[in-house]
Amino acid sequence: MTASRGEYAWRETSPEDVADIHRLLHALAVYEKIEHEFVSTREQLHQALFGAPPLAQAMLAEVGGRPVAVCLWYRTFSSFAGKAELWIEDVFVEPEHRNKGIARAAFRLVAQRALDEGCAGIGWNVLDWNAPAIAAYRAMGAVGREEWTDQRVSGQALVALAGRG
Repeated sequence: MTASRGEYAWRETSPEDVADIHRLLHALAVYEKIEHEFVSTREQLHQALFGAPPLAQAMLAEVGGRPVAVCLWYRTFSSFAGKAELWIEDVFVEPEHRNKGIARAAFRLVAQRALDEGCAGIGWNVLDWNAPAIAAYRAMGAVGREEWTDQRVSGQALVALAGRG
């Protein structure tokens, strides 16, 4: 899966890209004001992307041979649709490279992959304060699921829920 548009090109990743993927994901955490939640290591990321079996996939966009954007996704399953879906966990474009169609191209490439793999759709989350991203998603045809509220259990709450605390 590759796509280029003059000044940038998306490409599949390899194990040699883990440092750049990690750097860009950290920058996303900073942008989203949740840097304190970013605890993944390069080793964990390497295992997730290139272990057997891989848990996720990623691609990088480059400008002048330098990675400036990342897209990371994985397969989920919709019991209602009876088919797999692709969940885009992260898309991040460095600020100086935004508004050039780089992120939209990432969504297009994942959508193409979803169709090629017979998936029911693609999905992702967006922070409610990220108005520019929400506007861009609506322009792509995305529909918000306002009636749904994400829930999460982690850390000590996860230990307690598992009955191990």
